[in-house]
Amino acid sequence: MNVVAIVQARMGSTRLPGKVMEDLSGKPVLDRVIEAVHACAMIDRVVVATTELPEDDVLARHARALGAGVVRGDTHDVLERYRVAAAESDARVVVRLTADCPLLDPAVVGAVVAALGPDVDYASNTHTRSFPRGLDVEAFHVDTLQRLARLARSPSAREHVTAFVLERPDLFAIRQVVATSDDSDLRVTVDTPADLVVVRAIWAALGTNRRPPGDEVVAFLRGRPDLRALNSDVVQTSWRDAERMRPHA
Repeated sequence: MNVVAIVQARMGSTRLPGKVMEDLSGKPVLDRVIEAVHACAMIDRVVVATTELPEDDVLARHARALGAGVVRGDTHDVLERYRVAAAESDARVVVRLTADCPLLDPAVVGAVVAALGPDVDYASNTHTRSFPRGLDVEAFHVDTLQRLARLARSPSAREHVTAFVLERPDLFAIRQVVATSDDSDLRVTVDTPADLVVVRAIWAALGTNRRPPGDEVVAFLRGRPDLRALNSDVVQTSWRDAERMRPHA
């Protein structure tokens, strides 16, 4: 089985431009994500899927220097980028990750991949949310991705890759991975300046010589209400919000 982690990344973030190349204890955020992927024994290869925009040239060069594959495509049709990346890497299983999650836990990645049995089309820890935002993992067979690429037509479904699974859950066998405690109120992703402050503080406290596992990150944040408060009011835009806000003819 060829399990390929495809990491979507771009420099043009609205709330924190260039966030994936921001420094996190001596390395860019993107490096920390790719390190987490390499630490998961169930992943065979990593590909960074970015855009064709000139601003993402630096990101593509950096990803190649890290030894990752690179696929570039349309800014908004992220689903097509995934389809091409999977085809070019001969993937049998695709793991969807985003480049703004530097505290990604390899053990959580492995748990989601393991949940993807032959009778399951799609597995994730994101739709029934219990893990902190920033430990997000989705896994699906390549034929599921091909179905998505063929069936998903709305702009939101093209941009958010797996949104069609939520639009039409009746068409897919879905399995959710749920944590032993509900920590969905915590944010360890990097989407705003406040998020970056929080993640840097976590890494400074826990990640000096190693990657801190997710349960230690949770315990640390539970003991630091001052730190949690810094990004507790950040509103995460979902694919449903994006669809509602999109102008329709």
